[in-house]
Amino acid sequence: MNSGINNHTELPARPDLIRLIIGIFGVGSSGPLIALSAMPVPTLIFWRNLGGALFTLPFALKHSLNRKGVKLAVLAGVVLAIHFVGFFLSMRLTSITAGTAIVATQPIFAAFFVKLTGGHIPTKAWLGMLISFTGVLLVTGIDLQLDRKSFLGDIAALISGALAAAYMLIGSRAQQYLETTSYTTICYFVCAMTALPMALFMGYEIIHFEAKQWWILLGLILGAQILGHTMFNLTLKRVSPAVVSMIVFFEVPIAALLSLIFNIGKQPTLMIIPGVILILVGCVLVVLRTKPVSVIQP
Repeated sequence: MNSGINNHTELPARPDLIRLIIGIFGVGSSGPLIALSAMPVPTLIFWRNLGGALFTLPFALKHSLNRKGVKLAVLAGVVLAIHFVGFFLSMRLTSITAGTAIVATQPIFAAFFVKLTGGHIPTKAWLGMLISFTGVLLVTGIDLQLDRKSFLGDIAALISGALAAAYMLIGSRAQQYLETTSYTTICYFVCAMTALPMALFMGYEIIHFEAKQWWILLGLILGAQILGHTMFNLTLKRVSPAVVSMIVFFEVPIAALLSLIFNIGKQPTLMIIPGVILILVGCVLVVLRTKPVSVIQP
């Protein structure tokens, strides 16, 4: 097992850092595209993840499977589906800026989960987490005063952040037994199959949409799913899920900038900006304060 997986303070090596940067831009496009889409949430989750699974399937066929790894990949797929429900709803209920900022608190949840499973998180990192949590309280409090719908979107985003952290941790564990393409194929397919019954049970449309909706879906598959989630999953073989979760928060300014430039979704009130800044500053402190004190020479 790679030592970097269990070292929750070590920053990624350059190749994985490049993958993570690509992944940040990939997932940064997710919120605006979801806000643009008119597909029902479960339907959008189904097609996005089915597309992702079909894309990685040819590469997965080259590798053998491990029973324990498959079980973990299945669990990750179910968790991912529920995470997506929360995230997709938040993109449509609240502003993209507020939603992505609150989801970006997943490093806090990742740190809690790591701590619960016996991992070590430096004491100083908790200061950043406290600052981020204060920002979350500020954003949700303002949204509650302004708009109940936005507040519900904030809550959905917070739950989504916790599930994203769990998904990262499970995925990291699964990839100790499976190749990344095998893991992503199983995980994405299970996620799609978890969302499909939701769509059918709720009576949502599955197929009949105008061309624009399919183009938006294609953008989600290629950007958020392949260049986003799959790039993150590639790093989880060598990098701690806590560290990956910490770096993901950089998607917030990308998503906010895209929504502002193209005027996508509900635009945030200026009152939430201090809260968003607190969330980001807290996450920055978490990343910086978990930087290793010394570098061990090979």
